[in-house]
Amino acid sequence: MVKHYDIIIVGAGMVGATLACGLAEAMENFSIAVIDANAPDLDWDSDGYDMRVSAITRASQTLFKNIGVWDSITNQRVSPYRDMFVWDAGGKGEIHFDSADMGEADLGHIIENRVIVKALRQRIAELRQIELFCPAQLESIEFNKDKTHLILKDKTKLSASLVVGADGTRSWLRQQADIAVKGWDFDQAALVTTVKTEKYHQDTAWQRFLSTGPLAFLPLTDGYSSIVWSTSPDEAKRLTGISESEFALELEQAFASKLGKIESVAGRAVFPLRLFETLHYVKPRLALVGDAAHTIHPLAGQGVNLGLADVASLITVITDALNDKKDIGDLKVLRRYERWRRADNRSMLVAMDGLKRLFGSELSAVKGLRSLGLNITDRITPLKNLIMQHAMGLDSK
Repeated sequence: MVKHYDIIIVGAGMVGATLACGLAEAMENFSIAVIDANAPDLDWDSDGYDMRVSAITRASQTLFKNIGVWDSITNQRVSPYRDMFVWDAGGKGEIHFDSADMGEADLGHIIENRVIVKALRQRIAELRQIELFCPAQLESIEFNKDKTHLILKDKTKLSASLVVGADGTRSWLRQQADIAVKGWDFDQAALVTTVKTEKYHQDTAWQRFLSTGPLAFLPLTDGYSSIVWSTSPDEAKRLTGISESEFALELEQAFASKLGKIESVAGRAVFPLRLFETLHYVKPRLALVGDAAHTIHPLAGQGVNLGLADVASLITVITDALNDKKDIGDLKVLRRYERWRRADNRSMLVAMDGLKRLFGSELSAVKGLRSLGLNITDRITPLKNLIMQHAMGLDSK
């Protein structure tokens, strides 16, 4: 016996779960299955912080509002950032972004990933159109002309007019569809942790560009900061192995004591960094979203926001197709989504790779030019406002 759905989403992380909720909100009689191998921990000690956080833009915030999860997120714990301060350790260049210059209350919010996931899981449970299979593992998939068939490890059989891969950088679905990726390793790793600093972070996202990679202090509640320190894999491994006091001292020095002494350090973890984009976002009966389709360097904190922009675009494409009585799994329909998102995602991938290479250069001429560029940009308020507008997603309204 095969159970049929309009759409099956593989992956119930932030991107996949948002897509499910968005489709359910947009279409009352649309059947959705969501499959995920891992059941998240939705009950945690509020005294600590999740090591993985996301810088949620205004555009992503609007999407969360539209699917009914923003209030749930803010009722848990969020940290607005009102300013952003970026400076170059290898020169004298710096730039300061202030939300007040645009008449905005903030530039965005730093939110723990687990907070977002919990709100989304609660919303999924409220929406009758969604059936969640979790924990559940896929055993096989078969793409046919009119529908796609999936079999779970427990032999449950499902089918759908469209399957969406939201299952991350190592996407099983992408591999089964034989979609190749083009990209490279950065030969960098991101060390993440949470710290308490002597000085208050001033609701500011701080980023210092070191020759080995960017170091970010992202504001959390109660004066804590989330750390994302991009460096070489060997150095990241060394930094996780030293004592808490040694790490605190090295972190303070790397950050030029901008927020004073590091008073406490939570656990540390390391994640490899890559850049890639799939050669195709879609095939007949299949679409990829988020990290399954593209991954970028975290220096601008845009990874999850690009995935959520994928979601918003795909929801529009699917709803338009249904309103026009078109097959949502047809390649002609899905190519509209691919064209829409590839242009935006590729420009961001190229920009982030270029910034990483620019600030990683030790050539004196390059150091001088990038310092000059930062300082000139800092003095041109209209240009800064355009950069902020784009970073906040306000230009996509």
